[in-house]
Amino acid sequence: MVPDVSTGDRTRGLLSYLFGPGRRNEHTDPHIVAAFALPGITDPGRVPLEEHQAALSELARYLDQPVELRRQRTGKKVPQHVWHCPVRTAPGDRYLTDAEWAEVARRVVHATGIAPHGDDAGCRWIAVRHAEDHIHIMATSVREDGRRPRNKRDGQRAQAECRKIEIELGLRRLKSGDGTAPKTPTGAEVAKAERQGRKTTTRQWLREHAYAAAAAARDEHEYFAVLTALGIKVHTRLGPQTGETTGYSLAAPGDTDATGKPVFYGGSSLAPDLSLTRLRERFTPATTDAAATVTATARVISRNAKSDAWRRAETELRTTYTFFLEQQDEQDPESFDRQAQAQAAAFAELLHNAAATAPKAARAELRAAAVAFDRANRSAIRAEHQSAHALRQAGKELIRALGGGEDGSAVAALLATAVYVLIALDHWHQQRGHEQQAAATRQSLTHLHAAYQRTAQPVLAHLAERTPGPDETRRLAAAVQAVVPEHAQRILTDPAWPALATALAQAESAGTPPRPALTAAAGQRELDSADHPAQVLIWRLRSDTANQANARTRAATARTRRATTVTTKPTPAPTAVQQPDHSTRRKR
Repeated sequence: MVPDVSTGDRTRGLLSYLFGPGRRNEHTDPHIVAAFALPGITDPGRVPLEEHQAALSELARYLDQPVELRRQRTGKKVPQHVWHCPVRTAPGDRYLTDAEWAEVARRVVHATGIAPHGDDAGCRWIAVRHAEDHIHIMATSVREDGRRPRNKRDGQRAQAECRKIEIELGLRRLKSGDGTAPKTPTGAEVAKAERQGRKTTTRQWLREHAYAAAAAARDEHEYFAVLTALGIKVHTRLGPQTGETTGYSLAAPGDTDATGKPVFYGGSSLAPDLSLTRLRERFTPATTDAAATVTATARVISRNAKSDAWRRAETELRTTYTFFLEQQDEQDPESFDRQAQAQAAAFAELLHNAAATAPKAARAELRAAAVAFDRANRSAIRAEHQSAHALRQAGKELIRALGGGEDGSAVAALLATAVYVLIALDHWHQQRGHEQQAAATRQSLTHLHAAYQRTAQPVLAHLAERTPGPDETRRLAAAVQAVVPEHAQRILTDPAWPALATALAQAESAGTPPRPALTAAAGQRELDSADHPAQVLIWRLRSDTANQANARTRAATARTRRATTVTTKPTPAPTAVQQPDHSTRRKR
């Protein structure tokens, strides 16, 4: 059951909508199911057609009487005096009768402070039903005694009451909100998107592109430049005294109002963490020694292939996974949560950048995973962003490295590790009671797993085609049984075992015998939680083998450069031996 509180200042206008046909003739049989005082109220939905407009005006005046009295007493117009709260059941919920909806309305106005039970001086309100699955509760927010109601946090209070009602009425139990969800599109925005034949509203489209731009950018100037390159209009707000940028708003290409002016949306209205203040927290460079190491590594990556960037990002993801597995019980819980939230935010950026640079077969699923996780990366916990600087920088290198991510092994290795990071994040969110974030994490996990399958299967099939002969395979199987006996049965019966045998043979050809190679690969992460330990070992082996080959290549290149640049010292020109001048020598 979903309530949605808003305010306005046109009582008659809202009543016309509630008792009207709707924007697309979707309203059926509008009528009042509950009110602050049913006797004496004329229901505009139950009068003859010729009396309908007069009944609306009469009801509007009746609801506005306390508002008008307050205006006369204070001499000031009462701002935002119309309180509006639609309450909708979830898809698949049972049919609620008018009597049940009436009870829902009475409980919501009580819980929100609009009209507490037993308070005869509460606000005037009505509940209108014009569809099977929802009602609209409307009130004028001036009490009979002339005071404004005490309805702070009315949205959260309505949510909490609806969670109780769901249990009592046997309805689908929805996730509790925590105030971090982005603003939902208005009915007008949805109708506009439908008229224009678009699947998403402008607000949603801008939000997705803003997240992607923030993931790629290193600072706010680059962020605005990326958005401008996408055709998005950027309007910055400047401080009156300093002249510095204090905020911004965005307008989608071609999105205008009735007068032809662009429709701008503030960054924070797209999502709380897209405000300029929150973005600057992520853009702030790290000042630790680790940051210098990351920068130096990034310079090496930029000179190598795209696959190196994917391996670097996968290495940082492994560190993130280890963080969730090992450090939770070793530090202050609040500090851990701040760092965990930072890891989630950096992981969200990595997903967006991976979606932009992954092989084409996986991009659609990765993009869906990134969009779904945008809700999961945001909670009420304030992130300690500096602690996730290494992961964030590694993710940005996916955008900046040369090439197109052709190495399927490197991409599959990153996606495999990303799956386990998502599982760890889901567990963390569930432990903290982050219901909406946990649900979004699981939705993202579905898409990410599909992207992994699309990337991994061709690589695994290619490796399986090159499996060594029977004798060699038995020797490699013996190495598995010796190094990881507790997992040997699962590994050797895994459909990916032939591909693993090939990876072990390739590692041996690269200079690492099977047993040391397996020991190193198995030690990089535990295998107990892996559904397919053979695949986990394959990506570790492939990554280690590639790193060894790259290291040898770099060393050989360095030796060649030294050999070609070292020059011998020039041989000095021979100098003539000075002969004595006999012409001036005295004879003795």
